[in-house]
Amino acid sequence: MKVSLPFVGMVMAECAQVGLIIVSKAVMSKGMSSFIFICYSNALASLILLLSSLLFHRSQRPPLTFSIVCGFFLLGLFGFLAQLFGYTGINLSSPTLGTAMLNLVPGFTFVLAVAFRMEKVDWRTFTTLAKSMGTIVSIGGAFILTYYKGPPIWMTRFPLNSSPQLFVQLSNWVIGGLLLAVDCVMTSAWIIIQALILKKYPAELIVVFFYCFFVTILSAIVCLVVERDPFAWSLKPNMRLAAVLYSVCK
Repeated sequence: MKVSLPFVGMVMAECAQVGLIIVSKAVMSKGMSSFIFICYSNALASLILLLSSLLFHRSQRPPLTFSIVCGFFLLGLFGFLAQLFGYTGINLSSPTLGTAMLNLVPGFTFVLAVAFRMEKVDWRTFTTLAKSMGTIVSIGGAFILTYYKGPPIWMTRFPLNSSPQLFVQLSNWVIGGLLLAVDCVMTSAWIIIQALILKKYPAELIVVFFYCFFVTILSAIVCLVVERDPFAWSLKPNMRLAAVLYSVCK
């Protein structure tokens, strides 16, 4: 039973992530800015995690040092970039492509883990061969899927039965797929950084709180520069509020 629990947890996390992709696509299609969505969801998560961390880590809290705080900021920076590229890519493409591109994360994580010597490579073992083949297949399949929809993107003239709008949609699909690929790279880097921080600061709730806190600050700064319309911060219709609440639950 204990052996199967991590796999069950990962499956549930993937299902929740797919749900978040669909919900975020729906609200952004209705006009909600991805910057504001990131800011609201992480701000609410920061508040919940602050209360939770104070409750669960009342007696024992590892000491905070400047290097640890810098690590938290770096974790927040990569997390913010991952969310930014991810939501923008989903907005330009589709939830189906966004879900498919999630398969890149294990492959990129394996590559980075090998680069940082967190993963041992022994070509004589079946484990290393399986991980390497899986990485190649996942990355190759994701890029094939990115360029799959419609006619070639290098087409300079429109066929008689097509339109400039179709060409724009195809271009958006490809750009969205590439942004989702960048999102996967950032997510993999975020996982590596998180693993390194947890070795030095083994307090999961506090780590996640500071991550959401710094993402909130970074996204709020970007929102103040990019989003000049005060009505863009509105959570009406209620679907926006429901999406933010779901993102926190995820």
